Amino acid sequence: MEDLDTIVLRTALKWQMASLPVVLVTVARTWGSSPRPPGSLMAINGRGETVGSVSGGCIEDDLIRRIQEEGAQALCSNELPVVLRYGISADEAHRFGLPCGGTVELVLEPVSARSRLDELLLACQQRRSTQRILNLDTGQVALHEGRRDGVPRLDDKQLTTYLGPQARLIVIGAGDMSRFLCQMALSLGFEVIVCDPREEHRASWQVDGVVLSHEMPDDLILRLKPDARTAVVALTHDPKLDDLALIDALQTKAFYVGAIGSRRNSAQRRERLHTYFDIAEHVLQDLHGPAGLYIGSKTPAEIALSIMAEIVAVKNGIHRPAPTPVVAGKSSYENLEHQDLEPSSCMV
Repeated sequence: MEDLDTIVLRTALKWQMASLPVVLVTVARTWGSSPRPPGSLMAINGRGETVGSVSGGCIEDDLIRRIQEEGAQALCSNELPVVLRYGISADEAHRFGLPCGGTVELVLEPVSARSRLDELLLACQQRRSTQRILNLDTGQVALHEGRRDGVPRLDDKQLTTYLGPQARLIVIGAGDMSRFLCQMALSLGFEVIVCDPREEHRASWQVDGVVLSHEMPDDLILRLKPDARTAVVALTHDPKLDDLALIDALQTKAFYVGAIGSRRNSAQRRERLHTYFDIAEHVLQDLHGPAGLYIGSKTPAEIALSIMAEIVAVKNGIHRPAPTPVVAGKSSYENLEHQDLEPSSCMV
């Protein structure tokens, strides 16, 4: 399943190729509380059909009404971009369903060949982050290499936005828990790859939309070279499959690397990677283990939920405290003697 930005861009391009008038709407700036953050996209065609969202629905309704009553030209006169602001007054905020004090500034762009949506989609497909600059005076678009998570900028002359590859999840191990995890990840717009070289585990495992690989996990990590939009989580409980893949993943730009296991097993894994593979302690600080937020998980579905919640939290810049470092010369139990030994994301 594609992420929402890609869906919006692909749908807008499809409408444009069908000779429908299309307007691409971008949340450029917000003040106070707002339903959607800067950079959010929606597209609306000449029939009033929409994809994506820039508010809780009231602004979309107003744009649809204007198109239905006055035509697409009502939104973008002279086929040039237009800047609209909603929620300036208390009355407007109430009318458009904005929170108290909220203001949303939108850029409405008539879609045409100069929008270069096909090139932008290709860059996303190739996992290249792109800076997109829209000239407000001419409607021309320039594309440059850029970061995925840059903050949109709007001035009198141009709108600068940042787009790139969808979030990707690499799961090591095919099983019930990975099935639930993959389904959740797909619903959140992640590209999902499951890796398991064990034929008996892969034989009956299938989730539509998920790529299933039989490679050794460390070979897959080395081949894919996870980028800053990729999360890696190991679910097999088998050090022969998990450890080398985790070591390689920790050397990449992956925003999340995690492994399932009880607190005790996670500490043993850290001690093993530190002692036998000479992985530095500061590198191990980036390993999430036990993977997942503590929510009292008991079933595979609940554990998958806790893991997915942590992955999304880290993707959005929220981090939990680092685990207690391994103390040389002490057993795993001694290192954990003052910690809660209850399993977090594993019942083992």
